[in-house]
Formats: sequence, structure tokens, C-alpha cells
Amino acid sequence: MECKLRRTRDEDVIRVMEIIKQAQEYFKARNIDQWQNGYPEKEVIKADIQSGWSYVWKEKDKIVATAAISFDGEPTYDEIYNGEWLSSGEYAVIHRICVDNEYKGLGLASQILDSAESLCVDRNVHSIKIDTHRENISMQKSLIKNGYKYCGIIYLEDKSERVAFEKIF
Repeated sequence: MECKLRRTRDEDVIRVMEIIKQAQEYFKARNIDQWQNGYPEKEVIKADIQSGWSYVWKEKDKIVATAAISFDGEPTYDEIYNGEWLSSGEYAVIHRICVDNEYKGLGLASQILDSAESLCVDRNVHSIKIDTHRENISMQKSLIKNGYKYCGIIYLEDKSERVAFEKIF
């Protein structure tokens, strides 16, 4: 299955929020304490759209996945514990990868990561950094499968711990 990438539009917010709600329910069913406090809310997605960071993946006419890909850095990555980043130069950050439940297991997460790399190459950026919840094993496996290396621990603004990965290409 090959999906088409495009920037998220204002009219996509409802569908993006449906996919995020599925992810929240997925985490809850697996006792993963990620996104269980209402985050990410509609305002976060709208801010991503305004910043030009929000993307959707479409199969035919249906939005089947979403993610935020930023080139503006990530302040919570300034400090990393129990390890170190692979690089110190320019990098992209991927946040909020979500795949529609009907499309899980079909390789879409890998397509999202590949799309992010393509966006990076277009900007002459050769590093992507990403973090995820310690208990989100499926995302960690996907990252490792796609060539990301575990780098250490970072803390979000609310002091929540996340495991951090980076890929250089």
C-alpha cells in the first residue's frame, strides 16, 4: 500500500482527531500512560497546521495517518540523560505519529518515517530525532526496524520521561 503525503489542511482536523482518539484508546487498552490526559487536543493540531508541521497520509480519498514533522528544533531535546544524541547539528523532529486502526500493521509507520527522511533530504538535513513513551513498545520496534538508534532519556515540559531515538542518513 502506497499512501500519498500532503500537508494537513484546516478541514482535515476532524479526521485527524478521530485517528488521535483511536490512538488514545489503543494506549488505554494496553495500559500505556501516553496521551491519557486529553493531549494532543484540537488546538495542538491547529497550531501544527499553522506552523506548517502537520502532515496526513491518504489512501485514495481517506486520511489514514497523521504526524507532525518539524525543522524548528525541540527544546526538550537540549538535555538528554543516560546517553547522548548521535549528532549535534540540524535535525528534524517527528511528533504525534498516528495510524488509523484499520491500517495498523501495513507498514504505514515506516512510510511516515521514509516521508520524513525525504522532507529532510529536500532541506539538506540528515538527522531525525524522535521520542516516545517507555511503554510504547510498538513504536520503539518500528523505530529500530527503520534504522533509528536509542540515544537516552529526555523529559517533556511537564517532566514526563520519554525514550529518545535518532537516525542519521
